[in-house]
Amino acid sequence: MEKRDYYEVLGVSKTASDAEIKAAYKKMAIKYHPDRNPGDKEAEEKFKEAAEAYDVLRDPEKRQRYDQFGFAGMNGQGGFSGQSMNMDDIFSMFGDIFSEAGFGSHFGGFGGFGGSRGGGRHTEKGSDLRLKVRVSLKEVSTGVTKKFKINKYVTCPHCNGSGSEDGKKETCSKCNGSGTTYRTMNTMLGRMQTQTQCENCNGTGFIIRNKCKQCGGQGIVKGDEVVEIKIPAGVQEGMVVNVPGKGNAARWNGVPGDIQVYIEEEPHNELIRDGQNLQYHLLLDVPTAILGGTAEVPTIDGRVKIKIEPGTQPGKIMRLRGKGLPVVQGYGYGTGDLIVQIGVYIPENLSREEKETFEKLRTSDNMKPGATAKNNFFQKFKTMFC
Repeated sequence: MEKRDYYEVLGVSKTASDAEIKAAYKKMAIKYHPDRNPGDKEAEEKFKEAAEAYDVLRDPEKRQRYDQFGFAGMNGQGGFSGQSMNMDDIFSMFGDIFSEAGFGSHFGGFGGFGGSRGGGRHTEKGSDLRLKVRVSLKEVSTGVTKKFKINKYVTCPHCNGSGSEDGKKETCSKCNGSGTTYRTMNTMLGRMQTQTQCENCNGTGFIIRNKCKQCGGQGIVKGDEVVEIKIPAGVQEGMVVNVPGKGNAARWNGVPGDIQVYIEEEPHNELIRDGQNLQYHLLLDVPTAILGGTAEVPTIDGRVKIKIEPGTQPGKIMRLRGKGLPVVQGYGYGTGDLIVQIGVYIPENLSREEKETFEKLRTSDNMKPGATAKNNFFQKFKTMFC
């Protein structure tokens, strides 16, 4: 299914409130729930699509990045942090939505139509970590890999993450290892079976009697790890690069969390970034502006010479094609340009000889702006206020 705009998926406007977004998702989730559409693959995909959209738009930070940069701003950190999702993920994360609708955390059969879905054990997921990374314009232009030593939860080396001193676990007697318990109740829609997490084993499906002495039965301990983080070319301030599976380890060998890398740009001494383009203000001396010549301008890869035509006017724009920045991960086309804005330096202090030279030139008709020059200047001035 082609990826659609998250607001379009939920059928809300970009100014929708949190309550409106939640209500829209609840409506979509109930409409496309697999128990109401048994065997309907299209409905199942729409059910997952709505959950992904809601996972982004309900989170203020994710929503802000999505509004600013679209899917490129997510950088793999869309719904469910870019991980592949299944029904158990959705029921686990958004069970409150179904509870509010009177269906519990999981639908059963509706009046005898459709069967209850398999429960499945609760899978632990490690928490995400956040990291700020500063990059230079040079690194933005090429992409860069940086290494960091990060303090986090790691898999317990003593029990290899099992949480058990002797490696043994007992199947939970209350849920028979499924991690879930069921309850049947009568509703206006008929008899309905609801599914909840087993309180005896907290949804794991097992009980550890002989807990690991180092991790206390959790399967994780404090530690550190050297992590390589690949920053793609074209990133910009405020973007987030998601590094899956490198966050905190999860209990009992569950799914590790991610690292959310927040991009900060180091200011360049001479160049100013404007999206994919770079800007540079070139200040010419009067003789070069009048007579022409060459001038040096900085680029990301070093300084280059450009030709200055005789009679170059202040405010002229020169564009060096392809000397800007690339797009991030294909979100757009081509490479930006280096835009050189021309200014002319008027000396403030002149020697007597220099003053005499300019006095002689004062009366020259060539030193006075003609009608065409005046009109061009007026048009540029006019566009500043229109």
